[in-house]
Amino acid sequence: MLDMPRWKTLLTWGVVAILCLLAVPSLTPDRYLPNWAERLPRVNLGLDLAGGSYLLLEADTAALQGTRLEALRDQIQTEMRRQRPRIEIGDISTRGGQVSFMLRDPSQVDAARERLLGITGGGAGFTGQREYDIQVVDQSRFVITPTSAGLAQAVDTAMSDATEVVRRRIDELGTREPSILRQGANRIVVQVPGLQDPEALKALLGRTARLEFKLVDLNATPDQLARGQAPVGSQILPSAEGAGPVAVKRSAILTGDRLIDARQAFNPQTNEPEVVINFDNEGGRRFARVTTANVGKPFAIIVDNQVISAPSIREPITTGTASISGSFTVESANQLAIALRSGKLPVDLRVIEERTVGPDLGADSIRAGIIACVVATALVMGFIIVTYGGFGLFACAALVLNVLMIVALMALFNSTLTLPGLAGFVLTVGAAVDANVLINERIREEQRRGRKLLDAISHGFTEASTAIFDANVTNVIAGALLFWFGSGPLRGFAVVLMIGIVTSYFTSVTVVRAMVARWFRRTRPRELVL
Repeated sequence: MLDMPRWKTLLTWGVVAILCLLAVPSLTPDRYLPNWAERLPRVNLGLDLAGGSYLLLEADTAALQGTRLEALRDQIQTEMRRQRPRIEIGDISTRGGQVSFMLRDPSQVDAARERLLGITGGGAGFTGQREYDIQVVDQSRFVITPTSAGLAQAVDTAMSDATEVVRRRIDELGTREPSILRQGANRIVVQVPGLQDPEALKALLGRTARLEFKLVDLNATPDQLARGQAPVGSQILPSAEGAGPVAVKRSAILTGDRLIDARQAFNPQTNEPEVVINFDNEGGRRFARVTTANVGKPFAIIVDNQVISAPSIREPITTGTASISGSFTVESANQLAIALRSGKLPVDLRVIEERTVGPDLGADSIRAGIIACVVATALVMGFIIVTYGGFGLFACAALVLNVLMIVALMALFNSTLTLPGLAGFVLTVGAAVDANVLINERIREEQRRGRKLLDAISHGFTEASTAIFDANVTNVIAGALLFWFGSGPLRGFAVVLMIGIVTSYFTSVTVVRAMVARWFRRTRPRELVL
């Protein structure tokens, strides 16, 4: 029958009322928004509507290769010296994209090979190749060469980690709904709606934030520093304070991997901006042990291979807390804190394309989208009223509620509305009346068969609902596939499409049925002209 249970009617109108209320903040200008609505969720506007910054980042794979070789060199030195029997080796070279070294005792070739097989890891993915090729030249010299499969796997892993680091850094800025996507093998697309200062974003994302603490090599002479030649076991690094190059030990006493927090603060003595960092338990113990053993000696605080400061250890630091001071402003100290807090980038990223979308362009897009929605809605409403009369008014009311519910659900799910999403809106408006067309035509057919008016209306809703449901399910599947396999604009379109299909089914079938049931009980019509 046409009548709906009372509980179902109350539930239907309760859902409609709540969703219409949730749509208010997104559709009302800020100056007219009541205080109670400011805490409700709002629809986020994408880069093409709200304006913002667009960056295309590219990974420096050559630098990644060099970093891998340096890490492999350090690991080989450690393992050959630490394990028993100890294997004596000469200086290790990383020239020519290879790691090479000589054995002092050629009889240890087999033992050295076994250790190298463990150090260089297993196969590279499912390629069947190893990450490194190991060769013995002249019976005592080892040459370890990275394979193409190993490098490809390292780049893929580094890019996945870099994408997450970039996402964490942008989240620290307090922006809403940034779009961060990998593009190809070594690129990341970053879109931040509402951010009109790409320089600050570039400075934050371009910083690798590799934090290291190393002891200063006091044996380096001024001549060596001037020539850039470090003593054995040390390296020359530039100073951020303009005090000239600094010689530091190659092995780090502590790295940023043990960092659990970093924040901008002010030096209590000089009132200058600084960055206060906290280590985890293991990092705090290691830092306390090193500072206790090296009281009176300088140590360098290094960020991205640049010495930020090189203070002397006046007393053991056992609190697990340290501070980084230098020529900081409040903004630069805060950016460094964000970069350290979010983790270091596993690969250097450089900006190869940038553009800023102004809010005026976004406003033009919104205006054009609204005009398209209004025109489409007006034409659809005019057609449905002319065709179906009073039942067309019910369909028009359902269409308005459908639009409000789409906005409310997008706000509730914290979705982002883009220009393709506006196109999805227009498409939803045109498709939303399909269900009412099917219902009304079915009612006409039942009337022509001679059914009574109440039975014709009841059968029209009941029989048409199955076809409407089947059609909407197939559309939802198509939208889900677009969302799953698409990216960027396609996803924005798919989100609006799927939400619109669900709400249009609810409004066209359930809400309109509740309207018609109430109308029928109040007017008790004897005939209906469709």
